[in-house]
Amino acid sequence: MSTPETAAEFGAACEPRSLGDGTFTADLRQEWSIGTHPHGGFLIALLAKAALAAVRETGDPAIDPLVVSAEFLRPPAIGPVLLRTDVRKVGRRATVVAVTLEQRGRSCVEARVTAGRLPTRTPDWHDAPSAPVEPPAGCVTLDGNDPEGVFHLAQGCDVRIDPTTAGYLAGRTGDPPRLRLWVRPRGGVADPYFTLLAGDINPPVVLNLGRAGWAPTAQLTSLVRTRPAPGWLRVHVESRSVHEGWFDSDALVVDSQNRIVCQARQLALAPLG
Repeated sequence: MSTPETAAEFGAACEPRSLGDGTFTADLRQEWSIGTHPHGGFLIALLAKAALAAVRETGDPAIDPLVVSAEFLRPPAIGPVLLRTDVRKVGRRATVVAVTLEQRGRSCVEARVTAGRLPTRTPDWHDAPSAPVEPPAGCVTLDGNDPEGVFHLAQGCDVRIDPTTAGYLAGRTGDPPRLRLWVRPRGGVADPYFTLLAGDINPPVVLNLGRAGWAPTAQLTSLVRTRPAPGWLRVHVESRSVHEGWFDSDALVVDSQNRIVCQARQLALAPLG
C-alpha cells in the first residue's frame, strides 16, 4: 500500500484547476475510488471546491460549503474531468452555485452548492450520539478488499469500523442496517471538505442484510454544520427503509468535541445480494 508521502493527500487530490470563465479541470485518481468507481463523497467534495473557487473569482474569499445536493447521472471513470460552474446567486448570508462534472462530453454529476460562513460558536442545541472520541480496541481497519470492490481510499484516509455494528464482517445477515465508524485523513487534518467525504465513507448499510455488491448513489444531499476540530471523526449511519431495489442512508458525522459537523442523506440502489 502507498504511504501518505506517495498517496495524494485529500486536499491536493480534490483541488480543481481554473481554466477561466467558471470552468475547471481535475483528475479523478484511483486512491480516491472504490474498485473502478470514483468515491461519491470525494466527488461531492470536488464539486464543492469548484463551486467555491468560482465564487472566489468573483471576489468573496471567506466562505465555506454549507450544502451540496447532487444528482449522480452516470459514474465517471478514473481520469480527467471538466467542471462547469454557474454562480446563480451571491448573497450576504448564502451564495448558490450550480456545478456540473463532465467527462468525455457527458454530464456525470450535477449539483447545487450553497455557500456561506460556517458557525463558530458553541451550538445552542444538538443531539450528537454518544461514542468514544477515538476508535476503541477491537475496531476493524477498512483496508484492501470490500464487498463493493478494492477500498482504495485506505491509501488516503484511516477508516475503522465498529465490528459490533457490522454483522456482515462475521458472515451474519439480518442485523439492522446501521454502522458506526471512525475516519481521519492520513495527511493533514480534516476540513469542511473532508467532512463531505466522511458523510459517505461507510460501506453500504445493506451489507448487514446480506445484500453485497455495488450500491450506486442516485441522489446525495450533505449539510456541513461547522468546521471540524482536529482528531478523529466518528460516523453514525443507518437506513430507515430498504424497499425493493432502493434504500436510504443517513450519516451523522461528529468531531472530537462532540459537535455535529456534517449530515448526509442519500438514496441508493440496493444490490440484490
